[in-house]
Amino acid sequence: MHFRLTALCALVVCCSALIAAESNVVEEIVVKVNGDIITRSELDRDRKALEAELKQRGAAGVELIKQVDERSKDILRERIDGMLLVQKGKEMGISVDNDVSKQVAEMQVQAKISDPEKFQAFVREQTGMSFEDYKAEMKNYLLRQRVLRELVGRDITIPRADIQKYYDEHKAEFVRKEEIFLREIFLSTDGKSPAEVAVIEKRAKDLAARAKKGERFGELARVNSESATKEQMGELGAFKKGELDPQIEALVWTQERGFVTDPIKRPNGYLILRVDERHKEGQAGLEEVENEITERLYMPKFQPGVRKLLTGLRTDAFLEIKPGYEDTGAAPGKKTEWTDPAQLKPETVTKEEVAGRVRRRRLFWAVPVPGTSTTAKPKAGTSTSK
Repeated sequence: MHFRLTALCALVVCCSALIAAESNVVEEIVVKVNGDIITRSELDRDRKALEAELKQRGAAGVELIKQVDERSKDILRERIDGMLLVQKGKEMGISVDNDVSKQVAEMQVQAKISDPEKFQAFVREQTGMSFEDYKAEMKNYLLRQRVLRELVGRDITIPRADIQKYYDEHKAEFVRKEEIFLREIFLSTDGKSPAEVAVIEKRAKDLAARAKKGERFGELARVNSESATKEQMGELGAFKKGELDPQIEALVWTQERGFVTDPIKRPNGYLILRVDERHKEGQAGLEEVENEITERLYMPKFQPGVRKLLTGLRTDAFLEIKPGYEDTGAAPGKKTEWTDPAQLKPETVTKEEVAGRVRRRRLFWAVPVPGTSTTAKPKAGTSTSK
């Protein structure tokens, strides 16, 4: 099913063109996806978040520039992916309103704020966005996950026998060295004044306190973190002894699962870490690694399914991409040429052409009927004058 750009979107584009002629402040639209839009500022924010994440991981100088340039190639693809999944969820009639309400209610209980207005102000303070925007972002995230589960994940099963077989054949891979799995929330202080840094520090302390009280760390990371890992709920993965910054290693290495740090001051921001899992040294039993094996067997089936779904959604979508921008997940053969409504010209004709069209219509009655030597007679009441 092919979609068409909504009148509202077209109006926005046209208005943007008019404003551009009269002022220097324009929100540049770079992609149109079934009536929704992606702007340049959104891509710029994603790039800055990616850069902050890489800096936090120690990248600097030429290496930082190289990594940012390489990974930035997929920023537009990920934006389009997310938008298509949300649109598909709405088309399927999937509702996550109850899930959103449940999570918001849990947050309100954990924050111990019964007054709705005060709670909304609390959300604005903690997330930097309006309460409605916060709920909309949460809704879109849950919607994307539901679509992937229903259209991709539901068809993938990993039999217990396959898990056992994999374990038996790869036992050596489950002889553990001690390692730790971490998640992060990162708040950037780059370019901020001392007063702004103080506000960010307070926000970091509040987030750490909420996480310690049991609020879902991954959800806090997704909504609040300024690192690109927020899309993975703050997941950083595994670290062996000596791989972490000594300051961080000293804080987390001996801690148990579920431990949350206080905000850690870094050169470019504040970092909050959670210990997701710890592996002790030695041979791990099947029960210890069953989830890991399931994931190993599941992801090679899941990721191609996701890509196939998103390629199909692109094929059926109304999709236009401005020159200079590339979708690295583009569907083969899909035309995505940019059409600027401000450049469209109305069809014009001359008076002579109009007169000629009228004359041809009037003479139609005299055209010979095909296969005969007669002419069509005019209908009653039709003028035969020239």
